[in-house]
Parts: sequence; structure tokens; C-alpha cells
Amino acid sequence: MDNTKSKNTHLPKAAQALRAADPYLEQERQRYSNPLPSRGYMLQLLVERGTPMPVEELVELFAIQPDEADFFQRRLNAMAREGDIVINRKGAICVADKLDLIKGRVQGHADGFGFVVPDDGSPDLFLSPKEMYKALHGDRVMAREIGIDRRGRREGKIVEVLERVNKLLVGRLFDDRGVRFVVAEEKRISQDILIEPGSGSLAAEPGQVVMVELLTQPSHYTQPMGRIVQVLGNYGDPGMEIEIALRKHDLPREFPAEAQAQAERTPQKVRKQDWKTPEGLERVDVRELDLVTIDGETARDFDDAVYAERQGRDWRLVVAIADVSHYVRPGDALDRSAYERGTSVYFPRRVIPMLPEALSNGICSLNPEVERLCMVCDMTLGARGKIKSYRFYPAVMRSKARFTYNEVWDILQQPIGPAAQKRGGLVAGLQDLYALFKVLLRQRERRGAIDFETTETVMEFNDHGKIERIVPVRRNDAHRLIEECMLAANVCAADYLGQHHHTALYRIHEGPTEQKLEALRRFLNERGLSLGGGDDPEARDYAELITQIKPRPDAALLQTLMLRSLQQAVYSPERLGHFGLAYEAYTHFTSPIRRYPDLLVHRSIKAVLAGTRYQPGDWAAIGHHCSATERRADEATRDVENWLKCFFMRDKIGEEFDGIITATTGFGVFVLLSDLYVEGLVHISELGSDYFHFDAPSHTLRGERSGRSFGLTDRLRVRVARVDLETSRIELTLVEAATASPDTSEPKPARAARKGK
Repeated sequence: MDNTKSKNTHLPKAAQALRAADPYLEQERQRYSNPLPSRGYMLQLLVERGTPMPVEELVELFAIQPDEADFFQRRLNAMAREGDIVINRKGAICVADKLDLIKGRVQGHADGFGFVVPDDGSPDLFLSPKEMYKALHGDRVMAREIGIDRRGRREGKIVEVLERVNKLLVGRLFDDRGVRFVVAEEKRISQDILIEPGSGSLAAEPGQVVMVELLTQPSHYTQPMGRIVQVLGNYGDPGMEIEIALRKHDLPREFPAEAQAQAERTPQKVRKQDWKTPEGLERVDVRELDLVTIDGETARDFDDAVYAERQGRDWRLVVAIADVSHYVRPGDALDRSAYERGTSVYFPRRVIPMLPEALSNGICSLNPEVERLCMVCDMTLGARGKIKSYRFYPAVMRSKARFTYNEVWDILQQPIGPAAQKRGGLVAGLQDLYALFKVLLRQRERRGAIDFETTETVMEFNDHGKIERIVPVRRNDAHRLIEECMLAANVCAADYLGQHHHTALYRIHEGPTEQKLEALRRFLNERGLSLGGGDDPEARDYAELITQIKPRPDAALLQTLMLRSLQQAVYSPERLGHFGLAYEAYTHFTSPIRRYPDLLVHRSIKAVLAGTRYQPGDWAAIGHHCSATERRADEATRDVENWLKCFFMRDKIGEEFDGIITATTGFGVFVLLSDLYVEGLVHISELGSDYFHFDAPSHTLRGERSGRSFGLTDRLRVRVARVDLETSRIELTLVEAATASPDTSEPKPARAARKGK
């Protein structure tokens, strides 16, 4: 530190005194041998100055020496990138807050306009197509509010682009009279990327899917330009939709070499030394317990096993979860890649795992008749299903069987049938699990948890990798049995960490916002329904309404609207509870093979057991990242499913179908085609010769002259008019209102089948 001081003795005394007054000087000295004025200090002086300051004047003020000039300039550039300052046309430094500038991220729209989503949570700024020439979707910008547009929205002007996030883009190559350009698959990027002649682009044919590297970012005067660095193939090639989605959503496709090497070095058998955890905990031997796994037919990674037995009037429930944390240690190569991925991504016919196959399908998977390391939640439940006590411990187990949901359901329905006879002595254990499930189900009802009913769908493919049909997957009680067991273990994990005051990631699900609640109540009132709870409804109020509407033909759509009124579930270190499940605290413990938050919860529980603390860093930032990777995976999966559905409908153009309106907008109605589980749009121009107006509270489109209205659950006869693979849009035209009366057999809003615990 004395050496640092001596380096500044050659400066003028005024500059020495000014630098010495830096309130962040000690922090700077810890990081740099010859500290410069800190960012916070410079910003403070600029604010006190009250007027823009030329860069040269700031250099002179601090007596910046020639050997400090480069680093000082980099510091100013960093402050500009962060949006703390703006350097104006005259080269003067301006404090951004003094300019009333708004920092935020650009959200583009396929039609060319966009928005700035402010960092401070204030209302979005509308960006005209002209303004969107300056930036691309996802870029961070500084913007100024310039007024209100004709629709009453705040309108903005981009002052400066702080961060360009688009470096590589996936898209299709086109050629217009010798001018080659790429149209991005991310439709929120509406600008074409010109392929610069002589840029070293790879050879590609028009129409092919390519990766383009941006050489020149867009500005007010220039179009983005790039070069082709990879040719993926033709648009209709089998599996291309997944290759596009992986790149469009920036999903990691390959494991880093270091992580792959670590996975290959990982032993594929439980060793004697593994009976003690790295935290020094002794494992319990539960190999003789009749633990079994119950999963879908196509599952390959088995991360949970269950066992139940009666103990007088009480029940013992054992949930054993793969001990991924034994093999994936904090900060190692596998941990870093797992954090980056955040979750496994389940596409139709393909999985992008969070962990390499050697772990996800190998040593971590609770495969039958092999020893595996696990973390156990061992619970005692009362006769009414309430958890009386529990304990967590690391263990060694040996799964007695790998069951599928359908097999378990067959056995439970026919305890002496062929399926049951094949499983012999394990049948009694399944019956105990089922009996406990019924107890847990009644406890769930008493708790007031919401049980939204949806129809899951699965795509069946032909040998060429394209959909032959989309069929509903009927959830039976075997699915729900496992779900209830996982819920019990997860709520115990949340309670355990809370009791020991150990920070972790909770799964929080908040109730409806005031605005959404008001809109929902208005819609329900128009249908003679009401939601209890006043201004602060509970999950029980939602559950009671769901029970009330079950006999109605529009029950599925009413449920969808109720679900949309709730906020999205996220990961957070705050114990804010889970509204939908009616838990005061809830976390994810049961799927560490495919979800990073579960791995963190395992580490936290082990730390409590060992009497230590697990501190991976900023828990809030980690929760935000895990929530973002979850959304990213959902969006990528949805893209692929929508594209596949469009491909499936290509040969059905001109055919007529009955359908039900599932959504209404200002530009038309979305119709779910009966029996096909595919949704299409009837554009407002196809509804008839009239001016139709959208009434948001009632979710209806109503004709000005005719008075004809189109609302949720209305049944229509439609014709498939157009299928656009590029936008994944199916366009329908109205034939006539279907004459058949509504019934409860209409398909419920569908979602892809997935194991969710």
C-alpha cells in the first residue's frame, strides 16, 4: 500500500488530494497496484459538477499520466456500456440520469416495431420501425421518451446502444438478383442481414439454413452485414427444427471437453469409499428396502424412487433421489456446464440433457438392480396425510424394479392380472403406495391446492421423423401417485432448510396481480360465476371454483383463464410460498439430474447435516438465471412443437374441421381443431363483411353492424387455408358455425407430455 502511495507522489498536489478523497480508494487498491479514480467517485464528481464535462478536462483534473491513459479510457468505456454516462457529440461526458435517459433492453416484433423494456420496471417505451433500424432484438440501449403515440403508449428514441448481444444468428439464405441476405429465424429480428461479398462466407444455396456471423451491426444509416460460418442444411431435413431452435435460443449443444472428460472419468459403480460423502457424512444402507422407480415409457434418466409401508395408523414414505451432488462438485467442469444449461430440454424424440449421459443415464440414474448413491427424505405421515416428522440422510440403495405409469395402473386395476403376476412380491408395495396416495389426495383437497386439469398430448412419428398423429395422453393415478410423493419430499426440503435458516432456492408461485384478478372477475361475472376471497383470494377459492365449473362444457377454457391470472412460478431465495399448491414454502429437491436448482438444494441439505454452510454466491442472481434457463427451454420446445404441427398440417390444406375458440385477440380468433390438437388463426378479415371490435374484458370480437360475436368456447366450422412453416402459423377460414351443441368431450387446451415433479 505504501508502494501505491509513492507512485502518486509525482502528481500535482491538487490531483493527489483529489485521488486520495476517493471513497472507494481502498477497494481499488485491493484490485490494482496503481489505482485510478473509481467509477463511483468519477460519477459523484460529474454529478456535483452539474454540467457536461469534456473528457480532456476530466483527464487534467485527475492528472492522468500517459501510462494510465489506456486503462482510464477503458474505465470510461465501461461506464458508458453500463449506461452510467453518455459521451455527447462534442466529446463531453454527461451523467445519464441527468439526461432523463432510460436504460433497458430492446424487445423486437416481427412487424418491424419494438419496445424498450426499462431496467427500473417502468412502462415500456414504444420504438417505431425507423428507430428499430438502430438496434436488434435483445440489445441493451439508452433511450429517451419523446412523447405519446396515437395509441397512448410512451414512445422512445434510441440515444445509444450499450450492448450488442447478437453475434451469431441462425436463419435462411435468400438471393434477390445477386444480392444475398439472411432472414433470421428469430422473428423478433425483422432486419435482413446482408452477406458481404468477399467476406469469406461458406458456400450455401438459397433456401438453406445457415449460421451467420455479424460483421457490422445495424445503425440509423447501415443495414447489418455478416458472413456465413456454418451451413446446417435444408429447411425440411429431419431434425432441422431442433437444430434451429437450439441456435435460435442459444441453448448449449455440446458439453465442454473438460466436462465431458470429467464425466468419462466418473466411476460407473458405487465404490467402498463412496459410503462416506465428501462432507464427511456416513451413508445409510437402504439396499434391502423395496424402492422402485415409476416413470414414462421412454424415460432413461431415473432420478427418484419410492417406497411406502403402514406403521399402525401412520404411514412411512421413503423418497430416494439420485445423489448427483456426490459426483458434481461446486465449481468443477460438470457443475459449470450444468449451471449454464440450467435444465434438461425435452424435445419430441430428442433430449438435450443437463448432465452428460455417463451421469444422467449412468451412475446417477437409479437403474434397477444396481447400487446407487442417493439422498433420502424419510417421512412419517399421519392417518389423514399430514407429515408428522421427516429426516434427510445420504444412503446407498438398490432399486428393485423400473415400472412405467401404465404398467403400475394396470397392476392397481387388476391385482391378480398378467402384469401383476410378472411382478410378484412388489405388487403389495404398489398397493400400499396407492393407498397412501388416496390419503395424500384427501389432504391436498383439505389444504385447498389448485388442481388444474389439462390434456397432455404426445406426437407420434413415422420412420422419416415427421408427425403421423397427435394423441392425448390420459393421466392416470400412477402419474398422480408419484406427483404426490414428490410434493411431500419437496415441501419437507423447504421446511428443513427454513428451520435451519439456510439460504437456498425456493420455488415461488405468487397469486394473481390486481389487474389480472379484476379482468378474471369481470369475465366470470358475465357467465354467472364468481371467485371467492375478495381482493386477496387464496388457492382454496380457485379450487372451489374449479370444482364448481367441472360439469360445464366451457370448463377447460375457464380453467385456462384462471391459470393465466396467476403469476409465473420462478426460483428465488425468498420464502414467498407456492400459491397453486397452497404451501407456505416449497422447493425443488426431486430432480437433480435434470434441474440445477434441485442440485443446489441437495448441497444445502448436506451442508446443514454436516453443520456447515453452502454459499454458491449471489442466490438471487442464481435464481434469476435458473428461471431464465427454464423459460428458454420452454420457448425452444414450443418453437419445435409449433413447427412440427405446421408440417403435420401441410397436406390438410383445403380440409374442413370442427373446432373451439381458445383465444380472442384484436386481429382474430384462435381455434383448436377437434381431434387434431392443433391450433390455427381465423384472421379478423375472415370473420365476415363487418367491422369487428375486440372487447378485452369479455374476450369477444363483436361485429359493429351485424352484432355477431365470437367468444371463448364458441364452436366453429373452419377450413385450413394456409400453412406457413417459416412463421409456424396455421391460417384458417370460417366455413360456418358448427351446428352440434357443446359437450364436455371437446379437447382441453393441450400441452406436450412431460414428466413434471
